[in-house]
Amino acid sequence: MKYNYNWTLKDANFTKDKGKVFSCFSCGGGSTMGYKLSGFDVIGCNEIDPKMMEAYIANHNPKHSFLEPIQTFKNRDDLPQELYELDILDGSPPCSSFSMAGNREKDWGKEKKFREGQANQVLDDLFFDFIDLAKKLQPKIVVAENVKGLLMGEAKAYVRKIYEEFNSAGYYVQHWLLNASKMGVPQRRERVFFIAMRKDIAQPFLHQVDMFTKAPLLTLNFNEKEIPFKEIDEIEVVEDQYSICPSYMKCLQLCKEGNNFSSVHHKGMLHNASRVDRNKAVNTIVAHNDGTLYHYKHNRRLSKKEFCQAGTYPIDYDFLKLRPNYLIGMSVPPIMIARIADEIYNQWIKLL
Repeated sequence: MKYNYNWTLKDANFTKDKGKVFSCFSCGGGSTMGYKLSGFDVIGCNEIDPKMMEAYIANHNPKHSFLEPIQTFKNRDDLPQELYELDILDGSPPCSSFSMAGNREKDWGKEKKFREGQANQVLDDLFFDFIDLAKKLQPKIVVAENVKGLLMGEAKAYVRKIYEEFNSAGYYVQHWLLNASKMGVPQRRERVFFIAMRKDIAQPFLHQVDMFTKAPLLTLNFNEKEIPFKEIDEIEVVEDQYSICPSYMKCLQLCKEGNNFSSVHHKGMLHNASRVDRNKAVNTIVAHNDGTLYHYKHNRRLSKKEFCQAGTYPIDYDFLKLRPNYLIGMSVPPIMIARIADEIYNQWIKLL
């Protein structure tokens, strides 16, 4: 295993010799840490949530940080020159409109307040704001992460538009559906990654995808053995650091290992809350508290260390006043990004 899910920021060796990265929708820096682990130099971030930005700065001390909506950030005329010289522009546009756990089509096109303290936004437009920024900065590579639900049902039309907009911005783009549990992450988290290469540098890498399409060849095959919860179980912890409301505690006491709360809830609700199975990787960590994960034996949520390891966050990460499951649930697992960044560097960047 190249990357260890049990790691610390203070002991990490970030070589910064693979190229420059800028992160949008940076949250607490999940993708940032992935690029750093892979050897890239992450020179800055853009984020709308002041609490997330505070955590990002506390843990990463970025050279450039922009606390503002991407709609205003993309229109700045005072950006540092090195943002126009990027190897990778990274971003995870907020994706709740397309999540299978949300309202999906009912919310498309509506303004929503993503988190407290933020302006109302049409969330499904943010991906295109991100592509606008790529068109302006013209990085060599663009990496955008999103939910699996983007590939399902009527959302497929949205994917076609993403392809069209990348094409207009001067990029070849492809997408991959990847599972973190096959990439050295103790969490079953499926995400779609759109990876684009600027057309003017793509010629040496082009191959025939199908009868009508050429695109840069990039192979992303990951098949690591799943890491079960028992490998990260902090056995000695028996009490929850946060109180559990009575209705959740009732379900927790009735719920069996590996099942979700809907199996015991009188209305079949709370399907995102579950007891983990000690012999499997944990389910996807989600940000909202009604979808959190509970220990298979003790009546408690997973501990901070267990959440960190399941999300491959460093165990010495300073969450400030944010709950670990909230911040990690909003993030791409660092090791997931590190594995992708390795392949982008080895198959593309170092050959340019």
